[in-house]
Amino acid sequence: MGQNITRKIIAEHLVSGEMIAGSEIAIRIDQTLTQDATGTMAYLQFEAMGVPRVKTELSVSYVDHNTLQTGFENADDHRYLQTVAAKHGIHFSRPGNGICHQVHLERFGVPGKTLLGSDSHTPTAGGLGMLAIGAGGLDVAVAMGGGPFYLTMPKVVQVKLLGKLSPWVSAKDVILEVLRLLTVKGGVGKVIEYTGEGVKTLTVPERATITNMGAELGATTSIFPSDEMTKAFLAAQDRLHHWVELQPDADAEYDEEIIINLSELEPLVACPHSPDAVKPIRELSGLKVQQVAIGSCTNSSYADLAQVAKILRGKKVHEDVSLVISPGSRQVFEMLARDGILADLIASGARILESACGPCIGMGQAPASGAVSVRTFNRNFKGRSGTADAQVYLTGPEAAAAAALRGELVDPRELGEYTRIELPEKFIIDDGMIIPPADNPHEVEVIRGPNIKPLPVNEDLPDTMSLKVLLQVEDNITTDHIMPAGAKILPLRSNIPAISEYVFSGIDPTFAERAKAAKGGVVVGGHNYGQGSSREHAALAPMYLGLKAVIAKSFARIHHANLVNFGILPLTFVNEADYEQIKQDDVLVIRNLHQQLQQETIEIENETRGTTFAVYHGLTPRQINIITAGGLLNHTKKQNA
Repeated sequence: MGQNITRKIIAEHLVSGEMIAGSEIAIRIDQTLTQDATGTMAYLQFEAMGVPRVKTELSVSYVDHNTLQTGFENADDHRYLQTVAAKHGIHFSRPGNGICHQVHLERFGVPGKTLLGSDSHTPTAGGLGMLAIGAGGLDVAVAMGGGPFYLTMPKVVQVKLLGKLSPWVSAKDVILEVLRLLTVKGGVGKVIEYTGEGVKTLTVPERATITNMGAELGATTSIFPSDEMTKAFLAAQDRLHHWVELQPDADAEYDEEIIINLSELEPLVACPHSPDAVKPIRELSGLKVQQVAIGSCTNSSYADLAQVAKILRGKKVHEDVSLVISPGSRQVFEMLARDGILADLIASGARILESACGPCIGMGQAPASGAVSVRTFNRNFKGRSGTADAQVYLTGPEAAAAAALRGELVDPRELGEYTRIELPEKFIIDDGMIIPPADNPHEVEVIRGPNIKPLPVNEDLPDTMSLKVLLQVEDNITTDHIMPAGAKILPLRSNIPAISEYVFSGIDPTFAERAKAAKGGVVVGGHNYGQGSSREHAALAPMYLGLKAVIAKSFARIHHANLVNFGILPLTFVNEADYEQIKQDDVLVIRNLHQQLQQETIEIENETRGTTFAVYHGLTPRQINIITAGGLLNHTKKQNA
């Protein structure tokens, strides 16, 4: 049978395992990226491995999350990241150079290569034809040290695109339609591969919008072919030498197929509080809007913002609306300025933010109480904006600009004539804000500020555990629920004792105190536990508090891997009805655990209620060894010893 793109890249990078969907494989990683919110911990872990220089073809450390410097913590972290990068062979993208995914697409992404990033939206580079996967920082540290990345061999879903987008319909509407069809759980264990004649009509930035937000499907990654459109983009970035053609074979086979006619799509919107709560915008026309935010790694390209400027040119933002705009990179920012487009945005009344993640991660620009905020971002989880009762709607740039002008949600097709912005033939190339690694690494001193604390180390897995149920939660609990972000908490990412005080704080402010008092506990969850961000702190901080296991109906991929990496048992119910028989503060007992891990299921006694129930562990022999050792760092040290 013919090969699809996904299987071609995996086959070329396969280190171990068989390419059978559902089985564990290991692949070689060509490139890695980190951002500052996850990077400090990733590099502390890399240092702990004792590897002097990264062994990848390219590793880049970006600063784009914690750029709001209200105290010394973020600046100290940036200084650590810059010095550790110089010493260990890593390129350093300075604060202000842009969002990691946008910059990596512009300056580093290579079709056919593998990219592992400590950010869940790393699949953005799939718009260039990379196999780009988000993971926890520890997995990225191992990859930088030359180790393979382990994952479950995914199924490959073909999304066949027909036709061409109509005026006022954008790439954002394509991925919103996929989310509507598949839901936030529909991509788990799958790669979404885009094919069909419609692909040829989409530019690389448009493709990147689609692959970026594929993370919200729970997918392993998303990928487009590398074709003439890819070639044109790389040529415009003065990187034509990186282009290779990458197409599926004519008789390529897929595990599933979805057909979307681009010509039939209309402007869509994701309603609060989930990216898959998708409706046509026309059904919500007239909903009053108080804030519009345009940017993020999903929609901050030159074409996106030039399109917004064209809509706003000569007009003023509605008096009831605060409009903020974040260019995705310094390249985008400078081109907008030199082309005069930035002046149009400023004249409209828009507030221009720096080239960083900003409002998307709750780092400033929290909406007013109960406000409706229309955003071109990728997530609208409750409270993520920084305002607990805000109503966040996700749209494309055109619809966001229309809302800014009208002061209400409106079908952008009502604005009249539409002119599509074309990509420039040449982008401004200036890599002066990207610092290459030092030529004399032995002379570089790694500088650590007082906020950077030593890595907490887990203990070996005990054979018998008596665990109090610390919390019971519903379906679709996100890593934002587990380990919140925002301007107050993000600066503590390199200080696990401090950040652990905020675990589950939005659900139960007493969680951290109760967890420490229990000296070991378990969380019980519903389906898709741990969806969203790749932040390993959602496993690391609970581990520090004594969490030993999570029992859920199902897990999101990255969080499941992070739990294993930090020695927390991820268990799923054999009978989901058992979820209803467990209550907070129940004491669950697991005996002969090491022996039971050699079986498919584990028996757990609910000592409080005098009942027993069964759970699956679903762990591979490698993962069992990691869990038993108390996590991947412990396991790696024991192997080295």
